[in-house]
Amino acid sequence: MAKVTIFLLCSFFVVFAQGEVILEADQTWLRVKLSDEATLKCCYKVHGGPNSVIPTWIKHVKALNGTLNKEKVKNSENVTVRDREENNSVFCGKLFFKSVELNDTGLYRCHLNVSEILTYGTYLQVYEPLKKTINLSESTKNKILTAEGILLLICVLVPCATLLCKSKKLQQLEKKKMSREEENIYQGLNLDDCCTTYDQIERSQQHGPYQDVGNVMEDDEEIQLEKP
Repeated sequence: MAKVTIFLLCSFFVVFAQGEVILEADQTWLRVKLSDEATLKCCYKVHGGPNSVIPTWIKHVKALNGTLNKEKVKNSENVTVRDREENNSVFCGKLFFKSVELNDTGLYRCHLNVSEILTYGTYLQVYEPLKKTINLSESTKNKILTAEGILLLICVLVPCATLLCKSKKLQQLEKKKMSREEENIYQGLNLDDCCTTYDQIERSQQHGPYQDVGNVMEDDEEIQLEKP
C-alpha cells in the first residue's frame, strides 16, 4: 500500500512538472484596416513536454447587458488556427485572418488546456477608412488652389486700396478746411475803408514829410499845406 501511494505521488509530480506554463507578454492591441490580413499570437514557455499543451483561441464578445461572452474561434475560409511554432524555447499559437471584417473586432485570448488559464490577450480593432466624397483630379485641385490664391490676394489688396482712398479724401478735406479758414479772416472788413487808408499811405510816401509852416514864404499864398 505504501509503494502504491509513493508511485501515485511521483506520477502526480511528473505530470505537474510537465504541465507548468509561463506566459509571455502578448501584444496589447492590433489595429487593422478592413479587408487586410491580421495575425494574432499567444506565446508561452512550458517546462517538460510542450506537446501536451494545446492552445485554443477564445473571443470575448460584449453582450447587451454589458457582460463579456466567450466564443471559441473555429477554422473557416477567412480564419485559420495555426499550430504553435517554437522559437528559443518559446511556443506560440497563431490565429490568422485572411481578410478581416468589422465583426472580427474584439479581445482574443488563448486557453491553455494543461494549466486551465487564459493568456493576457490581444484586442483586434478593425476600422474602415474614410471614403472620398468628391473625387477630384490633380488638375482640378491645382485650379482650386490657384483660385484660392487669387481670392486671398484680392482680400488683401481691396482693404489697402480703400484705406488709401480714404486717406486722400481726408487730405482734400483738410485743404478745403484750411482755405475756408483763410477766407474767414477777411470777412467783415470794409473794402472802401481799406482803399482810402491805402491811398493815404501811398500819398504820404510820394509827398515826403510834412511841410514846416515857419519855412513857408508869406507871399506864397497859393501854396497849400498838407494836413497831417
